[in-house]
Amino acid sequence: MQRQRQAVQASGLPALRRLVTIAQRSSGQSAVVARFLLGLYNGPEHPFPLTDLRALDEEIHSDCMAVLMMDWAPEQEVHELIEGGHHIFQSLVARWGTQP
Repeated sequence: MQRQRQAVQASGLPALRRLVTIAQRSSGQSAVVARFLLGLYNGPEHPFPLTDLRALDEEIHSDCMAVLMMDWAPEQEVHELIEGGHHIFQSLVARWGTQP
């Protein structure tokens, strides 16, 4: 189990960093990625329809799956895995959190 967790984090952490960068941009994919991340951050407050993942390019979709796998049994919340995560996720809430 520990070996699997290390492998999942080894692919999930770089994917999370890439997704955060995308979420901070201004594009249709940015909106989807931001709402995906916010769903992991606080699903009841920011529900995410899984069919929205269909709008993503293959690489971005794969990064979402890697982060989702990493978040399956988290040791830390998703925003705690990156430096400045609390601030970053609060800015994503302010920018993308109220959109359907």
